[in-house]
Amino acid sequence: MASSLIIHKRITTTVAKAKALRVYVEPIITKSKTDSTHSRRTVFSYLQDKESVKELFDNISEKVVDRQGGYTRIIKLGNRLGDNADMCIMELVDYNDLMLGDKAPAKAKTRRSRRSGTKTKSAESPKEDTRNVVETQAVAEAEIVEATEVSTSETSDEASNEDQETNTDSSDKKE
Repeated sequence: MASSLIIHKRITTTVAKAKALRVYVEPIITKSKTDSTHSRRTVFSYLQDKESVKELFDNISEKVVDRQGGYTRIIKLGNRLGDNADMCIMELVDYNDLMLGDKAPAKAKTRRSRRSGTKTKSAESPKEDTRNVVETQAVAEAEIVEATEVSTSETSDEASNEDQETNTDSSDKKE
C-alpha cells in the first residue's frame, strides 16, 4: 500500500488502514530527504519496490524538503455500501493541485437587508412578488421619512439655538 501511495500520490482505502499507513509512510518520506546510499537502502528494505524508491527520492523528496512533517492527508468520504466501512482518500499533501492552487481573490462582501426572504424566486408566487415590492417601497419611504425627520429636528435644534442667542442678545441690550 505504501508503494501504491508513493507511485499514484493518492489512494482510496478505509480510514483504519489509512491511519496505519500514515504511521508507516511518514518516516520513510522523512528518510528520503537525505539522498544517500544508506537512506536509499533503508527505504528499499521497507518498500521492496525499485520504482517507488526511485519516485520517492527523485520527485517527492524535492517537494517535501521544506515541510517538517505531515506529508499525508486523509479525506473522509463516507461509508462503503457493502460492509459500511468508513472510506477515505489518502494523498500526499504536496500533490493535490486543487488545494495548492492560488486562492481566488475574495469577493467583496455585499450588504444584505434584514428582510430577505427564505424562499427562492421560483417558489414564490406572483402575489408574493408584488407584496415584496410593496414592502420594499414602504421600507424605502419610511427611510426617507426618517431622514427628513432627522434633518428637520436638526434644523429645529439649530433654530432654537439661534433663538436663544437672539434672546440673550436682546436681554443684554435691555440692561
